[in-house]
Formats: sequence, C-alpha cells, structure tokens
Amino acid sequence: MLSIVKSMALNGLDGYLVSIQTDISEGMPYFQIVGLPDASVKESKERVITAIKNSKVKFLSKRIIINLAPANTRKEGSNFDLPISVGILIAINVIKNPNLENFLKQTIFIGELALDGKVEKVNGILPIGIEAKKLGIKRMIVPKQNAKEASIIKDLEIIAINSLEELIQVLNGNKIITKQKYNEIKTNCQFKDKIDFSEIKGQENVKRALEVAAAGGHNCLLIRFPRFRKNNVS
Repeated sequence: MLSIVKSMALNGLDGYLVSIQTDISEGMPYFQIVGLPDASVKESKERVITAIKNSKVKFLSKRIIINLAPANTRKEGSNFDLPISVGILIAINVIKNPNLENFLKQTIFIGELALDGKVEKVNGILPIGIEAKKLGIKRMIVPKQNAKEASIIKDLEIIAINSLEELIQVLNGNKIITKQKYNEIKTNCQFKDKIDFSEIKGQENVKRALEVAAAGGHNCLLIRFPRFRKNNVS
C-alpha cells in the first residue's frame, strides 16, 4: 500500500515541502530510504521501526521503500522520523480515518523519535513554521517541547504531541489534543538613531563585505583581533 505524508526541509532559512512517499509490500524484509538522504536520515529506519514496535503496534517485517521527494535536494537531520513513521502506520492500516486524506493535505509533521516512541525536540521549528505558512500549510504537528516556539506563528494551527502512540490516537480520532494558543510577542523597540556607513571612517573592505552580504542575503561574521604591542610579544 502507498501513503503520502508531508514534511518540510530547510535550505538555510528557506523552506520547501518534502513529500514522504511510503510503499509497503509483501516479500523479503527490506527497508530503503531514497531521495538523497544524509547519514542521519538513513539511520532513522532503526529509530522508526523500534519506536513503532514500542508504541504497542504489531509490526511484521515487510518490504518498505521510502522516497523523499523532490529527490534532487539533499535531506538532512532527524526531523523526518515522525513523518516516516506516520507514513508507515498509514500504509499498514494502523492509522485510518475517513477524513485523513484532507487532513494530510494541509498538515506537515516534524519530529525526532526516541526508541521508546517518545517524540523528541528538534531544531529549526520557527523558520519551518514561517515557511510552511507561506506555502499554504494550515497545520503543523510538532514535539511537545517545541510547542511554545511554534505558537508565536500567527494563523498556523499547532498540535503538540508527546509520543507516537499519542499521535496514533489523535489521527484515528480517539483522542483530542487542545491546540496551542497563539503566543503574540510584544516588543517596544524603537530605533531613534539612523546609522549610515558614511559615518564610519575607513574600513572600506569591511563595509564592502557587509554590503555584498546584505545584497545577497548571506551570513557575515566580523571578528576583531586585539593588537599586540611590541613589549607584549616575547
């Protein structure tokens, strides 16, 4: 059976949707992840299978192929553990709901799995959520520890979960989790001074580097090295 679940990857601070396509069939036990996964993504198969078994799910060895589309971009990190496990559970009919198809179209899953099925905290939730909203995603399922960070994104429904077992109950309609409330950040920052490069004497190379970085959206780190006097040099 084939299932498709959405997740998201980051390229710098720019996000793009990743389609987790899972196909499970009878045959010799086999588990393969394709679509340019890095080492941490390839290792997810061990975490995913063990987490599923420890979440009170009877899981027999089958032929499993996971495709991370688009296949021409490299996938990094452990964020794909949760969507991969959801894709497998849908394919073996552990997760089944009449409204599941519409739910999945507007939802992305982000999370790392521990071997006992607990959903662990991940990095990059804020930029992922911002990019997801731009791409028309309405809902994001995240680890409980990331709930506060994700809740500052306006008009994005956040569902925070503790474990894979809990997520199965939610997706099957057997449990309702209160959605995270929007947490507005209020700031009173007022910039009164207008600083311009014309006020900086010299440092032409530094100013040029900053202009290039700003124009191209690059990162730039300036490090000041202390000057050593002759009498301090042995």
